[in-house]
Amino acid sequence: MIKKYFPFFIIFGVLFFDQSLKVWVKTNYNLGENIFDLGVLRFDFVENPGMAFGFSFGGLVSKYILGVFRLIAVFFIGKYIFVLIKNKANTAFIVLICFIFSGALGNIIDNLFYGLVFSSGTSWNNEIEYWVGYSGISTLFNENYGGVLEGCVVDMIHLEFYWPSWVPFGFAEKEIFPPVFNIADTCISSSVILIIVFYKKIVRKEDLEFGNVFKNKPV
Repeated sequence: MIKKYFPFFIIFGVLFFDQSLKVWVKTNYNLGENIFDLGVLRFDFVENPGMAFGFSFGGLVSKYILGVFRLIAVFFIGKYIFVLIKNKANTAFIVLICFIFSGALGNIIDNLFYGLVFSSGTSWNNEIEYWVGYSGISTLFNENYGGVLEGCVVDMIHLEFYWPSWVPFGFAEKEIFPPVFNIADTCISSSVILIIVFYKKIVRKEDLEFGNVFKNKPV
């Protein structure tokens, strides 16, 4: 029984920790505030209107397009998980796909609903055509700062380390990885890396026959 439902435990577990941390940060700290600093590991509260790791482009139109794309991607990844289970794929591969799914879903929740349930957040200013932050601590289920697909993803994990002074090409003493990210981003990126590294051991040829798996036919 546990083996049958373990993908759901993974998905709901990741969503619980991801969303709990985001809500805690947003309802207790000011945007841009440092929560703690352990040297290499910092928690800095930022909001991301675009893609993972702080990357964004365009305004609200691009945000809507990205949001719809995320929804479609999550739908097919979820369907893929069911087919992998049905066809008894490698357990490690199923687990990693579940982490990718839950990470993508975690950020979609921010995008879909945070504008509706939080009183303040980073929003698009039509006059200056730029994303604008806010001051103060947000409250939950009080007011809303945006509509559906207008919410911004909450990020907080910051790994701060720098290139040595002898590194050439203008990188000397600059931050190696400046983006701030969250648990959802970590699940997606680390899972993709592990799939690439252990590809030959955990991925079968039939697992990649997407024309069949999306029709829910055994491969």
